[in-house]
Amino acid sequence: MLTSSHFIPENAVIDEVCRAGEPWMGLVKKGQTLRILDLEGNQAVDTLFYNADNPEERYSAVDTIQRQSRLYLTTGSVLFSSEGNPMATIVADTCGRHDTLGGACAAESNTVRYALDKKSMHSCRDNFMHAIAHCDCAHHLHLTKRDITANINFFMNVPVTAEGGLSFEDGISAPGKYVEIRAEMNLAVLISNCPQLNNPCNAYNPTPVRMLVWD
Repeated sequence: MLTSSHFIPENAVIDEVCRAGEPWMGLVKKGQTLRILDLEGNQAVDTLFYNADNPEERYSAVDTIQRQSRLYLTTGSVLFSSEGNPMATIVADTCGRHDTLGGACAAESNTVRYALDKKSMHSCRDNFMHAIAHCDCAHHLHLTKRDITANINFFMNVPVTAEGGLSFEDGISAPGKYVEIRAEMNLAVLISNCPQLNNPCNAYNPTPVRMLVWD
């Protein structure tokens, strides 16, 4: 469902640009609202959420899909944790649909889906690993590669085929589209601004996104 926001960028307590193909990690406190803004359109934003007070509790794709009987996320969707607790709620969305199934690209998936010579290409899993190793806010969470689980792909278009498979299609976002998430607990948010060059999730051209947080 398309819904706009009343928040003004000038009032944001965090306003940062995540460069094309790069990671971002930050803390969003309970009650704060995070906006992910697609600056140039068709960019896929792979996102993971952790309970900042107990990182063993994290976003669960299974619980989120099962509890709402819905594969795609939009305004009103609640993101549930591995403990069955509400982690966040989508409160505004000018794109209209976000993927829960496509997962994050990795060296292995690039090889299987595309070709052996794609193995060395930069991937979302690389971004996740780099962020948990180097971001200041990750150090006290003690995250490792075993904590990289199924993620949300904001702005990504992954239809389910009649045969039950997945199809990676052109993005449905556009310049200036955004999604806003209200934190229902203290969250650590880990993002890979997808560097994928092999499928049309970002029009084969990774671009920057803007991260804003309001109290």
